[in-house]
Amino acid sequence: MGIVIGVVGPHDLVDDVAAACEEQPGVSALRLDYDHESQAPAIVEAHANAVEGWLFTGIVPYMLSRAAEALTRPAAFVDYSGATLLSALARLQYEGQDITRLSIDTLSAADVTATFAEAGLPTSEVRTLPYRPEMTSKKAVAFHRRGPEHPVITCLSSVHEALRGEMHVLRLAPSVRSVRVALRQLLLTAEGQAQEDAQIALGLVEVENEEGLLREATALGGTLAAFRGGTHLLVTTRGPLHDATGGFAALPMLSRLAAQNEVVRVGFGLGRSAAEAESLARRALGRARRIGDVAAVLSLRADTDIVLESVPVPPADAQNLPLIARRVGLSVPTLEKLIEAQAAAGDEPLTTREIADRLAVQQRTARRMLHRLELAGLAERTGNLTSGSSGRPLTLYRLTL
Repeated sequence: MGIVIGVVGPHDLVDDVAAACEEQPGVSALRLDYDHESQAPAIVEAHANAVEGWLFTGIVPYMLSRAAEALTRPAAFVDYSGATLLSALARLQYEGQDITRLSIDTLSAADVTATFAEAGLPTSEVRTLPYRPEMTSKKAVAFHRRGPEHPVITCLSSVHEALRGEMHVLRLAPSVRSVRVALRQLLLTAEGQAQEDAQIALGLVEVENEEGLLREATALGGTLAAFRGGTHLLVTTRGPLHDATGGFAALPMLSRLAAQNEVVRVGFGLGRSAAEAESLARRALGRARRIGDVAAVLSLRADTDIVLESVPVPPADAQNLPLIARRVGLSVPTLEKLIEAQAAAGDEPLTTREIADRLAVQQRTARRMLHRLELAGLAERTGNLTSGSSGRPLTLYRLTL
């Protein structure tokens, strides 16, 4: 079975990098190009389920995606230092440029110095702007424009587009060797993650009312069947279970089922075979029974048990907001504002931007708050809405506070 790598970068680099990836047996590439680096997080989020790993054509789109918390799969980026930079210097010299007087962005000063030392070149008049999280293409353009006239080496397509009409600018392109090095690193991680995600996860569910159980199984990417003694068998794999539980922290379906049942016990087992997973699920269900009427436990190998959630979330109509606030890590005033926002929207879902505006916070902060509520069964995603700009799509949520 092959592995799919998502290649993310500017349109004129993606094909070459993807072709280098597909030289590796068993690897296919999903080509995803952008017009500006800032679009990378939205691209990653939109195609997360289609790949086993991400390879970025440079560090900037990788770091932007990482900062936006869009990476749910193993990821790597192509390094432009070393041979890639030497190749660019040779090209500039061939074009008659003075390669001892340059400005270079994104690469670290240490990498630039080491490369120049290998070539026997001085660095006293070489200016560098190493990548930092706060670096933007505008700041890079301003950096290159400062100082006397000089050639520019950039790693950013947006900077190349902004400067090519006013000065001699060369954008670094990844060498085949640097792509292969990054790909080898990525495959080691991605193949291990793919094998881990494919582990069988069996759930034994004790519940009086079956209503909603099939929907919960489908949300976990699994199937549902009757088991012995009135227990239901939920079959899925590690990957969807890990994502749905926030890294095995909480099980939102437990709270939703508990709203209709006095007794809800769930035991999940994670194993390398169906027999092993079933044995572990039995152990997990046994522990859930000892915990109480509403409980969920995940059992792993090596006698490890994780209590996913042992009590249902109190309903908001009980006006028990202080308890809910402690449970989800948000303040009571914040929950009250969220309740007001959903009441104003009626049955319509809210975007992350609308929530951020209501709470006067950044969208990233709003996404984290909504994720906490989602894990607690107090919010559900209903889709995405394209924002009409180069930013990431806006996630739609319906609050059930």
